Amino acid sequence: MSQFALFGKRRFAPFFCTQALAAFNDNAFRNALLMLVAFQLGLDDHAASLYTNLAPALFIVPFFLFSATAGQLAEKFEKTRIIRWVKLFEILAMVVAAAGFITHHVALLLVVLFMMGVHSTVFGPIKYAILPQALKPGELVGGNGLVEMGTQLAMLIGMIAGNELMRVAGVGPWLASGATIGVAVVGYLASRAIPPAPATAPDLTLNWNPFSETARVIGITHADRAVWNAVLGISWFWFFGTVLIAQLPIYTRETLGGNGSVYTLVLTLFSVGSGVGALLCEKLSSRRVEIGLVPLGAFGLTVFGVDLYFARHGISATRGLDWLAFLHGAGSWRIVLDLTLIGMFAGLYVVPLFAFVQARAPREKLSRIIAGNNIMNAIFIVAAAGFGLGLYALGLDAAQIFLGAALLNVLVAAYIFTLVPEFIMRFITWVLVNTLYRVRAEGGQNIPEEGPALLVCNHVSFMDPLLLMANLRRPVRFVMYYKIFNVPLLQFVFRTAKAIPIAGQKEDPQVLQQAYDAIDAALADGEVVCIFPEGALTRDGDMAPFRPGVEKILARRPVPVVPMALRGLWGSMWSRRDSTLQRSRLPRRFRARVELVVDAPVSPEHASAASLEARVRELRGDMA
Repeated sequence: MSQFALFGKRRFAPFFCTQALAAFNDNAFRNALLMLVAFQLGLDDHAASLYTNLAPALFIVPFFLFSATAGQLAEKFEKTRIIRWVKLFEILAMVVAAAGFITHHVALLLVVLFMMGVHSTVFGPIKYAILPQALKPGELVGGNGLVEMGTQLAMLIGMIAGNELMRVAGVGPWLASGATIGVAVVGYLASRAIPPAPATAPDLTLNWNPFSETARVIGITHADRAVWNAVLGISWFWFFGTVLIAQLPIYTRETLGGNGSVYTLVLTLFSVGSGVGALLCEKLSSRRVEIGLVPLGAFGLTVFGVDLYFARHGISATRGLDWLAFLHGAGSWRIVLDLTLIGMFAGLYVVPLFAFVQARAPREKLSRIIAGNNIMNAIFIVAAAGFGLGLYALGLDAAQIFLGAALLNVLVAAYIFTLVPEFIMRFITWVLVNTLYRVRAEGGQNIPEEGPALLVCNHVSFMDPLLLMANLRRPVRFVMYYKIFNVPLLQFVFRTAKAIPIAGQKEDPQVLQQAYDAIDAALADGEVVCIFPEGALTRDGDMAPFRPGVEKILARRPVPVVPMALRGLWGSMWSRRDSTLQRSRLPRRFRARVELVVDAPVSPEHASAASLEARVRELRGDMA
């Protein structure tokens, strides 16, 4: 099923509309306010600059003050009810904004800006914490992609609408007021259709002290190193995006020589690119939470950020070009491509990170972790403003600031990926598997979503663990022959994935015993373990008898057993059909079509080596 089918589901569509309309109104109001202050009130440059620089600060302050409290509320109470109260608050804010627009009362509008910051602060933890409750695991990446796409496009349309409505002579304030109030009302009506999302921690004791609770929320977010570094990755996305968006007006005017229509064009390119990248995540990840896309996204941000600088930098000799004249200029299409691809790789970067946090974080703490993420986002946004202002004060132009951010992205990404090698491990796995094979997987839903399970599979090639790793939704501990475990390059992948090396009794009884102990400990911790009961790669394409090790594991730790079969790997890269010399050349079945079939779990009391072997043979069929 395509991710777009979610638009036909009540558990997703009303929420999608609610959050997209909220993103629209945030940006429509803010841009209408900036248009009014900068161009229509007749303020001097000093006063206009004061208000335009104060506006972002007023919007971001509530994230520091109230995020921790918002996270608690989202855990303790039913989420849909909170969403409806938040939307009513938005209607009130837009009514007050209308009074400010019509009377040109700037101070009142700044109060509304603070109110909208509170609105976004409270809505944020719910926005991402409600998705795992509403969506199935296989829908999580696609749902996040749709939300990110919807947010980007709603922000873009909101910015354009806020500017254009306020520019209409004579009635601009009335039009902007009517539009924002109308959108707020429609958003509230959409929220009425969102199904209930029960509280995940109803017994939570609320701490109303924002400072101590902020410290506690940051501590909860920091507890899992992988989640914490994913949060840092998301916050870096906001840093990079803030630097880019903040410099775009200057870049448009000074470097591209364009007018407001060119500014709208470059915003559109970035937003559409982000939406496309977000939507691609489901296809590229095969509906799994695939953090291997994150390094790919980081790589693209740097490559095309650097190319954007080399495409055009310095001060343009012309000024006031409209978008059509800009597109006809020399080298303009390279800039168009760079901006679009920066947006696309930004989508590939951030969507898997959000899905990873949602999938990995404990459900009863997820809202508070999202609140912690919002606090870190706010810190990075403020840092991005300081970064841009600092480099501008040093005399760098917008294109040079883009270059600085792109190069800094290399250092930040390397830091995060060094701390959590799982990102690079998944990237290597994703690249290898998707380069060498075309995989069709079915039955993945048969693997239990929680708790321990033992997976058993036929063993055809050296790449079997990577193929399974890339196509199973839950993290899996693989038990593998110690000589395969020590294959150069792949050893990094296997160690990072916490694979368990095993040897035969006659080869190394100590390694064998350590393997059994590690398997038992993993199952006791509720993990999924995968073994290849044949004990070795097939040498003739046929399955060998299953060894009794599986029965020893179940006797020590009775857990559900999931039979699986790999089809079509015999004769592909790294099977034993070819000699070592043949494998060193381009294999005969490069990009082989292979299949993975996952059967329903078998209870431990009905699982024996012989019965499991028979079931795997049946699943494999004639496709060796």
